[in-house]
Amino acid sequence: MVVAFVNTSSNSSQLTTWIKSLVAIVSAFLYHVQLQKPWKPSRQKTYIFTNLNLVDVQAGVIHQNSTVTLSGGRIENIKLQSHTNGDIAAQASSDAATRADFGGKYLCPGLFDCHVHIIAVPGERESQDTKNLNLTASAYRHAYVCQQMLDRGFTPVRDCGGASLALKQSLEDGLIQGPRLFIAGAFLTQAGGHRDTRGAHDHSNIECCGGGSSNFPSFICDGVPECLRVARENIRTGSDFLKIMGSGGVCSPTDRIDNVQFTSEEIRAITTVAKNSQTYVASHAYTPQSIRKAMENGVLGIEHGNLIDKETAELMAEKGAYLTPTLVTYTAMREEKFAGYMPAESMEKNAQV
Repeated sequence: MVVAFVNTSSNSSQLTTWIKSLVAIVSAFLYHVQLQKPWKPSRQKTYIFTNLNLVDVQAGVIHQNSTVTLSGGRIENIKLQSHTNGDIAAQASSDAATRADFGGKYLCPGLFDCHVHIIAVPGERESQDTKNLNLTASAYRHAYVCQQMLDRGFTPVRDCGGASLALKQSLEDGLIQGPRLFIAGAFLTQAGGHRDTRGAHDHSNIECCGGGSSNFPSFICDGVPECLRVARENIRTGSDFLKIMGSGGVCSPTDRIDNVQFTSEEIRAITTVAKNSQTYVASHAYTPQSIRKAMENGVLGIEHGNLIDKETAELMAEKGAYLTPTLVTYTAMREEKFAGYMPAESMEKNAQV
């Protein structure tokens, strides 16, 4: 089609107005499309699953011949066997609903892993290579790790250091597939603590973050003012809770397992920030001494706790705190397939816990 315009002042003015209007319409359309996040899946239709055995973890029973209705990707209704077929038929009257007979298969809630580090991606022969992996390469592997977690049945996971707000939001938006994340953000450690990965002959001064590792984000903080600042910074950047390193660790190069890390004042500074932000602090801790120090200064959760004693466990119960054991990790690291992954000094510390 050929369009001709007469070059008159009037027509030129009308053409200019028309072009401006067209540009405005196209810009508004593109802006709208951009806001819609085109990768997000469309709303799921309604599904009705019948004849299934529903695992009720709260009551500790299995409800046979149950019916579950899902709409928009969420459970909308549960009908147990005590309900009549008429109730179910009324619920399923919509032609939009897709019915599926489970034939007596079991339906249970998703598993919840309370201690993961998604940044600890597979694919490298040594732990130091994993820590120093290119950030972009590591980010691509995060997607693989998250998909594997979901495939194993974990629907929410608690990342105790390293996962970013960007990863959490990418999962929420459906850009990548995986579980729902609760994140601690960057690790909080003292100089020479468990997440300070500098060796004894490394005299570099790390003022901000990284802890000597490009791929494992951490804040090295000494003194109350620094602890206040980095705790607030973690909250600002999307942390759901805060994670401190309260004792020595297996992979850290310059501390002992029985080291007690952070002063009471420093820990209280961090727990105060968490409390003011309506969240809590968890602490990496192995020994009774480090666990008790955490408990006495407002920490709510203990990660690992391998060497805990009876008296310290009773103190935790008194404080209403919780323990997240990770014993399987230390057993796994002794398997042949992980031979050479950690340096000899780390394997010696692994044997202690």
